[in-house]
Amino acid sequence: MMQILLSIHILAGTFALLCSALAVCSEKGKRIHVLSGRTYFWCMAFIFLTAIPMSIITSNSFLFLIAIFSFYLAFAGIRFARNRRGIATILDWAAVFLMMLSGLGMLILAAIYFTNDNSQYIVLLVFGFLAVLLGYGDYNSHKDKRATGKERIAKHLTNMMGGTIAVITAVLVVNVDIEPTWIWWVLPSAVMTPVIFLWNKKNLS
Repeated sequence: MMQILLSIHILAGTFALLCSALAVCSEKGKRIHVLSGRTYFWCMAFIFLTAIPMSIITSNSFLFLIAIFSFYLAFAGIRFARNRRGIATILDWAAVFLMMLSGLGMLILAAIYFTNDNSQYIVLLVFGFLAVLLGYGDYNSHKDKRATGKERIAKHLTNMMGGTIAVITAVLVVNVDIEPTWIWWVLPSAVMTPVIFLWNKKNLS
């Protein structure tokens, strides 16, 4: 069972990266951009649906929380793309609260890892704060119904690219065996977050 889940997980991750690259390189609003974005979302869904049972089978709380964090980004990204009126549904509210809970869970787990001298607490601190901050930002957008126009596009971009960062991170962690390993967890976020910030600044200006 684990081998089947892992194979689907890896295949979905590979296609998610390809579709993300295609969406980024294609013109916004065009058919190829829309189709690649939708395919990317479903690939992220398969990543999530395989990661959750694998984390339960192996009792891996770290993987469980990261899976929620990663899938939320793809889910919120496609929701902001489709929801032009900025009015959140029950599903949007449930997702954003789950995202913030996963962030709190990562921060709690980081404290546990720190007391046990596990260097992965650094990863959990970074991802935990990101989950809370991004979740709270989306919560405010839902509450104020302001995710329309350029802000909606910025939210779409931020979340979709955030999900891509998560996939790139997973690829690096699995395939690069250079110490300290926590660097490969944090490096994609450190490199790509400023790019997302500048991209959004350009789109909102």
